[in-house]
Amino acid sequence: MTADPQSPARMARDLVRRTPTASLGVLLPDGGPYVSLVLAAVDHAGRPLIFISGLAEHTKALLAEPRASLLFDGTAGHLARLTGARVSLVGRMVRIDDEGLKDRFIARHAEAQMYRDFPDFSLWRMEPERAHLVAGFGRIHWIPAAEFLFDDRPCVALAEDEAGIVGHMNADHADAVGLYATALLGLPAAEWRMTGLDPEGADLMAPDGTRGRIFFDRVIGNATEARVALVDLVRRARNSENPV
Repeated sequence: MTADPQSPARMARDLVRRTPTASLGVLLPDGGPYVSLVLAAVDHAGRPLIFISGLAEHTKALLAEPRASLLFDGTAGHLARLTGARVSLVGRMVRIDDEGLKDRFIARHAEAQMYRDFPDFSLWRMEPERAHLVAGFGRIHWIPAAEFLFDDRPCVALAEDEAGIVGHMNADHADAVGLYATALLGLPAAEWRMTGLDPEGADLMAPDGTRGRIFFDRVIGNATEARVALVDLVRRARNSENPV
């Protein structure tokens, strides 16, 4: 089964998974602080991914000093913004060469396809040391990386099959993806597509940029388990539309 969805670690990881941008805090070569806005994705464990140009100030800073912080802001839509949840991750940024994770990033941010092969762009992943969750008044937690991160080692097969599963759902089961958004998440009807799938859930996006995330009842580790979970979600969605 999945972890308690109300646990601080799960709440923080879920917010990071579903938030498409982050504020990146770095230390400039002169020692001063600098914060910028970046597009973000995550790997299956929940480690953030950013795809950035070597010409950017934040990249120059990371090359000199890899310590960084990423703020994922979930307060949009709240009348009093500070009542919303947000997560700050503290750790080190590592430049990686992983075409599969680059594919995952671009599936989430299609606009990045245009500069995918630019020689000055590179993929970076944060290795978190701890997370700071503020989930509302009095709900503030420091979370060690070992608790924040999902142990995806038993789910390697799912990472290998993810692109095929997502492509199949978008090409052959777009109606099911739409049901997930409208019937399960209460979002407006649109040409929804799946942008990613991990052991704990799947990410959806509409043409206008609206995003949603659905959660599985239990952890999935391969394509067979993914199929069962996705079929179960369709059944639940149809039942919610036609209650007995």
